[in-house]
Amino acid sequence: MSDSPIKNGVDSKKIDEDYQLCSEAGEKFRMNNQTESFESRVLVIYTGGTIGMIINKEGVLAPKANEFENKIRQNPLMHDPEYLQTRADKIDYLALPAMKNNKRVLYKVLEHKSLLDSSNMTVSDWINIATDVFDCYAYFDGFVILHGTDTLCYSAAALSFMFENLGKTVIITGSQISIFQPRSDGVDNFITSLILAGNYVIPEVSVYFHNKLMRGNRTIKTSTHEFDAFISPNCLPLVQVGIEIDVDHSAIFRPYTIDSFKIAKDLDKNVGILRIFPDITYATVKSFLDPPMNGVILQTYGSGNFPSNRTDLLELLKSANERGVIIVNCSQCSRGTTSNIYETGMILTNCGVLTGFDMTPEAALTKLSYVLSKSDWSLEKKKQVMLTNIRGELTSEKSSDKGYDLVGAVARLLNLTSDKDKDDLSHLLFPAMLQAAVMKGDLKRVEEIKGYGADLSMKDADNRSAIHIACCEGHFDIVKYLLLNGASVHEKDRHGVTPLDEAITADDHDIIKLLISTGAHLTKDSTLLGDLLTSAAGRGLIKRLESFTLAGADLNLPNSIGMTALHAALLNSQNEVVQYLISNKNVNVNVKDRLGRTAMDLAVQMLNKGAIAVLKNR
Repeated sequence: MSDSPIKNGVDSKKIDEDYQLCSEAGEKFRMNNQTESFESRVLVIYTGGTIGMIINKEGVLAPKANEFENKIRQNPLMHDPEYLQTRADKIDYLALPAMKNNKRVLYKVLEHKSLLDSSNMTVSDWINIATDVFDCYAYFDGFVILHGTDTLCYSAAALSFMFENLGKTVIITGSQISIFQPRSDGVDNFITSLILAGNYVIPEVSVYFHNKLMRGNRTIKTSTHEFDAFISPNCLPLVQVGIEIDVDHSAIFRPYTIDSFKIAKDLDKNVGILRIFPDITYATVKSFLDPPMNGVILQTYGSGNFPSNRTDLLELLKSANERGVIIVNCSQCSRGTTSNIYETGMILTNCGVLTGFDMTPEAALTKLSYVLSKSDWSLEKKKQVMLTNIRGELTSEKSSDKGYDLVGAVARLLNLTSDKDKDDLSHLLFPAMLQAAVMKGDLKRVEEIKGYGADLSMKDADNRSAIHIACCEGHFDIVKYLLLNGASVHEKDRHGVTPLDEAITADDHDIIKLLISTGAHLTKDSTLLGDLLTSAAGRGLIKRLESFTLAGADLNLPNSIGMTALHAALLNSQNEVVQYLISNKNVNVNVKDRLGRTAMDLAVQMLNKGAIAVLKNR
């Protein structure tokens, strides 16, 4: 650098200051990126229930508005204020204490205006909860819903159907004793739900209670007073929590479609549950089946048996079916499934009654309400969907055990005999096989490995799954195949990198569009995105800026020191990038950096005549 601060009309001293700013931005980018990689964000939706109640002036437990968050901020088990002291951008969050081998969970509490005893929960409240999740979906990694226990299973089942193409973890929990009592099951239920929602992608509506995470539409309440108040009688828990957190990844029900997250807000309320009992009267059944009833869950004896000597009732069922009323046969027993192996079960099939398999009454009722609301579906399609497993709510035919034969063969060679050893082996074997096939772009081999029982969402030691590799390598057909077979666009590796991040880094616009159509979105906060955009602009990477734009980034986002992509391009004399940005109508050329300079100010300072001319026309 010359001794003179002025060279060719450019203030070199000023430029040195600018480059110092760029250096500061780079350092802040590295720090922000590292911190964010080890954090996750969870939204807590507080609807009411025992879990958040406090003792009022009358000495009884009752919900109190705007008190829940204030109280948990004072509990060191639920909030670590010191962690957020240096995070001005996260000061409105709460932070769980650090946990070994888990991301730091930051969470916000969204409290409903009316805190409900769950006995007062209605369809409108389900819609409010669903809308909250939808509106905040892009800003959080997972969701925890605090709910009273009495109708918790109805809400869990309903939400599981209302959430279409769900790609993130939604956990409903509550407690038998308030979280603010000295002895409470609520503390563990709440904290563990946060840990699970912040660290695992389990794209289902689930229920966490007493060390178990259960599929929401498989759960029933069995006790009014025990901590172990909920069971999943026909479906094993998705997660067992002890000293270790044991996730059954193969049991997770994943979306198998290329479509983004949606919610169904219209539910048919003209449905009901009719429980059969000895000598039930004709008038009772008739009044239940008469208009405006559109759907009925018939709770019958044993494996779906109905009194065969009640021809009067059978005629009522047949007549209702012919009118278009959908009738579903579910057992009064909590375990097992309905079948027509007995004459008393077959007679219902002959009347047009559908089998409910092993659905819980709550799941069958809310599914029927959801299905009947689909006005664009024919009656036959509605009936077919009722017989189909769409959210893991009923037991379908088991898949081939071919995969266990492969794992078993390798296990025998290694003298591994226990089920745990075999399970651990499958989590080593399949990810390595999948990633090797994906690296080579060998779709046929990926299909073969799936045929051996591999879960295509399995991750390696760095938490990278096959879809990360496919996006990185630009294998569009494999990405599409993985998405259609349950791979998640929301999985993050140990560095917080998503499949969308990989596609952006590879500048693969076709894959970016595919991922976005499946519900992928940018997950980094605005400042970090600003750092990435200014870095790309400063290096002249127009295609990278196009990639970010396709992914939904705002090119006006400032970086850690208030500089935008346009500022960085001007400062680094990246004239093609400058022209690209200025020609983009969505780019605001009047944004000022930390020193108060607009793009025009920098263009004049840098003697960039081309930029000056174009800017004048803006």
